[in-house]
Amino acid sequence: MNASKENHGGKFKILVGVLSLLLIALGVYTVSLFNENKQKVSNLETQKAEIQRELEGLLANYNEIIEENELKDREIIEARDRITILLDSVKKAQADLKLLHHYRNKIDELEKERQLLFKKADSLIAINKVLIHQRDSTHTELEISRTFADSILQANESMNETIRRAAVVKARNLKGEAVIIRKNGKVVNTNRASRADKIRACFTLTENAIAPSGVRTLYVQVINPKNNIVGERSFIQFEEGSLFYSATTDVFYENEELDVCIMVDVSDAELIEGSYIFNVFDESNLIASSNMQLK
Repeated sequence: MNASKENHGGKFKILVGVLSLLLIALGVYTVSLFNENKQKVSNLETQKAEIQRELEGLLANYNEIIEENELKDREIIEARDRITILLDSVKKAQADLKLLHHYRNKIDELEKERQLLFKKADSLIAINKVLIHQRDSTHTELEISRTFADSILQANESMNETIRRAAVVKARNLKGEAVIIRKNGKVVNTNRASRADKIRACFTLTENAIAPSGVRTLYVQVINPKNNIVGERSFIQFEEGSLFYSATTDVFYENEELDVCIMVDVSDAELIEGSYIFNVFDESNLIASSNMQLK
């Protein structure tokens, strides 16, 4: 009987020992598996960071060549935009082996595309440099006019715009002032809003030999301290814009200096204490600005 008990006790101890070994083995395996998974996740994150750096490098290459050379090539700009979208996708994605493999393939494709497009960009840059050099001579300008009609058209339009701007008549010494009109017709300046009858803008049109001579219509715009246009408050539409104005006058300009004064009829309600802004326009062109202060 005792032998039987001892036999059973020995088997139990053996079973406990086996189970203990199994538990230890399971624990070791679990820790090993955890460390292995942790290492895999770390490796995936490292690969993701590397892919992100490569995409950022590609994007920087595109931005540099586009900005430094002012390239407008559609293919190059679209390629740059695709890299931006892919980089944003990588930043938001979870590190996954299959996905990272996909991104790696896309980078290889983008790198091949970059090499082809940058060769094209080099050609465009070289052409631009040649054109700049060629424009230094009349012979080359004639060659460009035959081969690159669009470029010459742009140059002509730019030159016409420069001439047009040069032909604009300017004004100087713009002085805005409030005035009192005496019964005898005498005009007296005042700096008090309560005493003023009208507002006057006086200035000098400058000499301009290439400006068209003849009748010119001038407009004065007076803005009171409440940011309201005073006077007529009329509106006119031009080809290049529109204008609200306080008063207008016609003058005969003969390409020489010409002194001009424009009276603005204002109501008592419009004449208030504060700072006034004066703008003078030759049709739609602003030719002078000034201000005055009323007490």
